[in-house]
Amino acid sequence: MTEMQTFYHNVRRPAGLYLEPTLMQRRVLEDQVELWWFREPRLSLLCYCASVALIMGLGLGGVGLLSTTKSLSGEWRLGVGTTLCLLALAVLLKQLLSSAIQDMNCVRSQHRINQLKSGGRADPVLILAVGLAVMLCGTVLLCMATIGQRGHDSREMLVSGLALMAAGIVMAVAVVGYGVMIYLKKQREQRRRRMMRMSRVRRVGSRAVLVFSVSGGQASQVRGDMSSSRTSLI
Repeated sequence: MTEMQTFYHNVRRPAGLYLEPTLMQRRVLEDQVELWWFREPRLSLLCYCASVALIMGLGLGGVGLLSTTKSLSGEWRLGVGTTLCLLALAVLLKQLLSSAIQDMNCVRSQHRINQLKSGGRADPVLILAVGLAVMLCGTVLLCMATIGQRGHDSREMLVSGLALMAAGIVMAVAVVGYGVMIYLKKQREQRRRRMMRMSRVRRVGSRAVLVFSVSGGQASQVRGDMSSSRTSLI
């Protein structure tokens, strides 16, 4: 292959062939549907652990309130305890549903998988909804404790309301922090891809210019040899 053919080959060669090995491997893995559930394992593990802790916390809190319901004055324990158990059941149902769909492999859409997988879009929304519900329960208990008569049950209602409000605020703040972290990570990833794309374009351009300069120098040398040979013939 001559230098001019090499120049033409390098210019016509698509820029996608100059990808980094890690990027090429990542693009190959992106085509596997089974691996879409296991993207971003750190975020998936974080959301899974948060869901398990939330299930245990809500379940234990609800069972604790239900077990102390002994008289008509403990109606608020029955209501709040039932609500906490239902919220724990909702979080557990989401985890079981995601696991069942993953095992059956019945979803082939990347958008749906990103919503249902652990660490996807459904987890922050569910945790935020649970946090707001817990905060609402705490607010209702605080209002009832403030308006109602002073007594032993009123003090317990006040303590339970404060605990529920604090737990709801912590969950809401955690979801907001998680969203900010995901946004910053996406921005950093887009910036890195843009820089890699620009470096590939520069690398392709430098190769083309290098081949062109070599071929141009050889062409001028050939023209010089031809002119000297004509002069010698004359």
